[in-house]
Amino acid sequence: MNRLRRDFLCRVAGAAALPLLPHAAQAQPYPSRPVRLVIGFAPGGPMDIVARLLGQWLAERLGQPFVVENRPGAGGNIGTEAVVRAPADGHTLLLCGPVNTINTTLYGDRLGFDFARDIAPVAGVVRVPLVMEVHPSVPTATASEFVAYAKANPGKIEMASAGNGTPQHVAGELFKMMAGVDLLHVPYRGSGPALADLLGGRVQVMFDAMPSSIGHIRAGRLRPLAVTTAARSEALPDVPVLADFVSGYEASSWYGIVAPRGTPAAVVDRLNVEINAGLVDPGLRARLAELGGMAMPGTPAELDGLIAGETMKWAEVIRAANITVE
Repeated sequence: MNRLRRDFLCRVAGAAALPLLPHAAQAQPYPSRPVRLVIGFAPGGPMDIVARLLGQWLAERLGQPFVVENRPGAGGNIGTEAVVRAPADGHTLLLCGPVNTINTTLYGDRLGFDFARDIAPVAGVVRVPLVMEVHPSVPTATASEFVAYAKANPGKIEMASAGNGTPQHVAGELFKMMAGVDLLHVPYRGSGPALADLLGGRVQVMFDAMPSSIGHIRAGRLRPLAVTTAARSEALPDVPVLADFVSGYEASSWYGIVAPRGTPAAVVDRLNVEINAGLVDPGLRARLAELGGMAMPGTPAELDGLIAGETMKWAEVIRAANITVE
């Protein structure tokens, strides 16, 4: 009887423990394995550099590798779709930027996802100015002089970009609309070839991301007329903001972290806390400043608001300028 009683009690205890197993699994500390940090572009560019800096910080803070995964193609859409289709457990993240808000309108129904609907905003990371820059042969030293020069030469000044619908392109189109000038857009397959032709004087002006151009500016190979953010850049403190010459103008490259929709709030909050801690860390801030970037700490709701505002802003520019993708 004692043996039978012991067997019965063991079975009862085992059955009572079963409901606790799913809860115990759910309560595993985050992250429980390596995290993929996806970017929709090839290695080596500003976004890739930021992803690796942030990934190193998060790995040190959270105790798991944050592996940067480059998924280039379709203007960043391939990498974005890979993330929105991933399990919503915080182990797949996306470093997003203005290209995601631009593509919402540029690609429209051709996208297999709705970016704003299918992601969970986590945290802003950094804002990087674009630089309105010209080849030294262009006879203008300020943005106001450039506007006068462009109005005197309608359709003759060539504006390079990294391609139709890229942040450089839409920033230039916004300038054309607000300044009332007619520039000839020359799209390239990437910012590298566009910058090479600007340096060679084959095109005259470009709105380029600061990390790509700052070395050429400091060496005197390009002349900066203005930065496109609302405030001056610490990396080029003597260069004025474009809004000083074209009232209300603002455009920038910015990066933020998002996760698939449905990611648990506790995971989003943990990531947000650790990313914001990095953005006030002197070492990480200094590395971002070297790229011309300004740390952009904040809440998930603030990143959500930025995404919504940028989507509406660039939709108006794309439609007004009739921008399409090939």
